[in-house]
Amino acid sequence: MKKCLLSLFCLCAIAFSSALAHAAQTEAGYPAGPVSLVVCYTPGGATDLQARISCMVAQKKEYFGQPFVVLNKPGAGGQTGWNWMMERGSRDGLTITAYNMPHFIAQSIIYKTKYSIDTFEPLANWGADPAVLVVTKDSPIKSVDDLVKFAKENPGKLTINGAGLYVGHHIATLQLQKDAGIKCTYIPEKGGTDAMQSIISGKVMAGFNNLADAGRAQDRLTILAIADLKRHEFLPDVPTFQELGYKGVDDTSVNFRGYAMPKGVDQAIVDKAAGIAVKMFNDQEVLKRMKDSYSPMLILGRAEVQAMFEDKQVKLQKLLKDINKK
Repeated sequence: MKKCLLSLFCLCAIAFSSALAHAAQTEAGYPAGPVSLVVCYTPGGATDLQARISCMVAQKKEYFGQPFVVLNKPGAGGQTGWNWMMERGSRDGLTITAYNMPHFIAQSIIYKTKYSIDTFEPLANWGADPAVLVVTKDSPIKSVDDLVKFAKENPGKLTINGAGLYVGHHIATLQLQKDAGIKCTYIPEKGGTDAMQSIISGKVMAGFNNLADAGRAQDRLTILAIADLKRHEFLPDVPTFQELGYKGVDDTSVNFRGYAMPKGVDQAIVDKAAGIAVKMFNDQEVLKRMKDSYSPMLILGRAEVQAMFEDKQVKLQKLLKDINKK
């Protein structure tokens, strides 16, 4: 009897302690422990680098007051990590993911993913990283026109890679193919780092990659054009596709990055984390490190990101329907 009572007491104590821990996450004490930041791409690429910079000051008392621990879960252009986030990510506010848009929205339209704009609680956006078309320095392709000419004269032989399927790089490739009337073989990689290595090593002829990654590798690459509506201050000499006459390649593929929690987290925690994230992204140390790493920033609050998600959902549904028409 004594053993049973002791066991019952222990179970009650554990349950009580668990309840207290949960309460700490739903009150002013949030966060009561380290925060896991799930990055769905390989270490060393633009998303990983920028995510690490974005939370480098998280432990300061004026921000989260706790360290962020980055968990890399790459695969399938982000699908592996975001599916994991929805299935196994905690709902106590201690698991945050770095979202990439249009990636996760386009994937949720094309595939049966566990995630969509309805499963994430966006907190804040830190950056907007355009896709750029790159080749090696010694490539015979010196311009977008050269690439298009080669593709037309050698049907099916042009290889272009990017950081996965239906990520911004893939969308930019689809837009270029449709606008220029060409066909190429698109090769999805695990992330921007792998994609960049394949380009530099000559495994593919060209690639769409992040401005941030390409900007840091300019000594080994030629950047032919940028998939945006205007030139970027980091690469002022690189023209847009539209400047070059490829009007169908717009800014849809620009990679917006920020924080999101899975649905189900207490609203008070979501709102508190969202407010902290905006302040943290504006920290002078974060801003300097982002600029030094060729990482374009665009800081937006929760309401702005929610509106952006909804707008992008509508635009991508139409774009992907039109672009995939036979």
